[in-house]
Amino acid sequence: MSLTLYLHPLASFCHKVLIALYENDTPFEASLVDLLDPEEAARFAELWPVGKMPVLRDSARDATIPETSVIIEYLDCHYPGSRPLIPGDIDAALQVRLWDRFFDLYIHVPMQKIVTDTLRASGENDPRGVSDARATLGVAYGMADRHFAANAFAGGAAFSLADCAAAPALFYAGIVEPFADKHPHLQAYFERLLERPSMRRVLAEARPHFHMFPLRDLMPARFLAEA
Repeated sequence: MSLTLYLHPLASFCHKVLIALYENDTPFEASLVDLLDPEEAARFAELWPVGKMPVLRDSARDATIPETSVIIEYLDCHYPGSRPLIPGDIDAALQVRLWDRFFDLYIHVPMQKIVTDTLRASGENDPRGVSDARATLGVAYGMADRHFAANAFAGGAAFSLADCAAAPALFYAGIVEPFADKHPHLQAYFERLLERPSMRRVLAEARPHFHMFPLRDLMPARFLAEA
């Protein structure tokens, strides 16, 4: 098996790549990384000095691929499955890439800002930054809600890279800044994502680690129960 994905099953950006792999039943080996272990963190830094997961290693092509969007595009090019995640049509592909960036930058990143602020030592919190992150989420939710009033998936009619980005972003963002009550089209889209076997599998693998999530007490009960 030539593909190894370095990950942690609780990490939201790792979920994005796992969903892509599971959508196409792409064979790979998962290598769990514990960044709290200094020796393990040092070994991972040799692979990718930035130290952020996930990272894909392809031994067959002697390639190391970081960054979630690049990893998924790499898989689409070199290990294509029955479900292309980036359309061949250039305009459709640009739409998919736009919404991929939208979910990463305007939902995923602000969500992580809110979560990581809870881990800071007393006196080191950033209330202004958290407030700005919540404001960004509010704008993004409104934009997405209007988009999904007319689109089944982020890039249009078919599941794509953008939906791989949306699923974990919305999962965690909906915990820290709920959107269901005010954004019904976005909520309906999220429910469609939850029905996919790839997303169900990712959540099942993450569930044993949910106790490590800083805001676990805010998690809806349906995500904590065994499927």
